[in-house]
Amino acid sequence: MQNTAAPAGRGPEVGLLWAIAFDADGRGRLSPGAEAFDELGSFGSEFVWLHYDLDHVDLAMSAGDGKLGPTHLAESVFAPDEHQRVTVAGNHVGGVVADLARPGAKPAPAGRLHFVMGPRSLVSGRRGPSESPDATRAAVERGDAVASPVLLLEMLVGQVVSAMAATGQRLSDALDSIEDHILDGRPRDDRRRLGPVRRNAVRLHRQLLGLAAVFHRLETDGATDQVHPPAVTAAARLAQRLDALDRDMALQAERARLLQEEVSERIAEETNRQLYVLSILSALFLPPTFITGLFGMNVKGLPFGDDPRGFLAVAAISFVSAIAAFVLIRLLGIRPPRR
Repeated sequence: MQNTAAPAGRGPEVGLLWAIAFDADGRGRLSPGAEAFDELGSFGSEFVWLHYDLDHVDLAMSAGDGKLGPTHLAESVFAPDEHQRVTVAGNHVGGVVADLARPGAKPAPAGRLHFVMGPRSLVSGRRGPSESPDATRAAVERGDAVASPVLLLEMLVGQVVSAMAATGQRLSDALDSIEDHILDGRPRDDRRRLGPVRRNAVRLHRQLLGLAAVFHRLETDGATDQVHPPAVTAAARLAQRLDALDRDMALQAERARLLQEEVSERIAEETNRQLYVLSILSALFLPPTFITGLFGMNVKGLPFGDDPRGFLAVAAISFVSAIAAFVLIRLLGIRPPRR
């Protein structure tokens, strides 16, 4: 199936990226946008998926005819507000959930998927290229059967979870590499590498936390509002997956924080050792510097001024003073920092 993004203009196809109609067996086929829009809510045993680019169409303004679902629900869901949420209105469910932006998209990795799900339709939209709609469409193109809008929504969110899990695995691999480097005793460059890893782990944890809360709420409110039982069941399955992934991501974020602390401690220890060496060298050279400065004064009456072996005598005094300073340091118990 080819992308059916429509040119700017008026009508239901404005901003429409694709329209896919699913038959009774759950097989998807490309459908003309105007035809699919007209059949929303009256698609018989089949259902339709419309996906929009919200940067090019304001669906909140197009929700007045009720074809996108209850007007207040569609207006709320497709508004510019990107806060994660879910709302149940009769037999329709609408919400905004986290997604991952495609590589190279901005802002990354954050993204949002807006959707309104009805008994025989799913209308979704996004601002900027994101992972889950394209991955779900690719799965439909491969011939994966989707029997209902509920399962289509579960597939969409499942693609989000899979993408986040893959990102989490890459972060874990990066942390493994950094940890091995730290244990090898070369931590200085790892502080720079840990910053982006921890930032991404914390960001994903924040997204997963909100995403899990959305489906926990759908599970609870759906049972109370007597939403179609498969929707409640799907919400429970997704909530469990999200909870497990969120725990893993929280551990990754905590692990990155602990590694940052260890790197900082090791760098501080290395800095202390270097300062100790510099301090000892300064202490050892201080007496000889004083002596050479004293004998370098241009005044009469300096010792060894007329002695042919005066230089050797002053050098010997300077050397002995350095040894005396070293002995004094050891007697005072000054030791290098321990590893």
